Amino acid sequence: MHRYGFGFMGIFGIIFWAIFIILAVWVISVGFKLFDKSNIIVEKRDRALEILKERYAKGEITKEEFEEMKSDLDIVQLLRFFVV
Repeated sequence: MHRYGFGFMGIFGIIFWAIFIILAVWVISVGFKLFDKSNIIVEKRDRALEILKERYAKGEITKEEFEEMKSDLDIVQLLRFFVV
């Protein structure tokens, strides 16, 4: 005799695959959001670094101040990437 229905796992199989698909979609969407945010952060850091270089070139800040601010930008970029 042949069995009709949902197959070998029954309703639990349907629940399992529904949860699996929902989690897969969620992981993919989070990945895209992180990728998008990391691009924005890099663009903002690049612009901030340009401004910093301009200020140094104009003589508004010393070499020590430039190096300190540049390292601050690197730290902020790293923190934003992991926190955001």
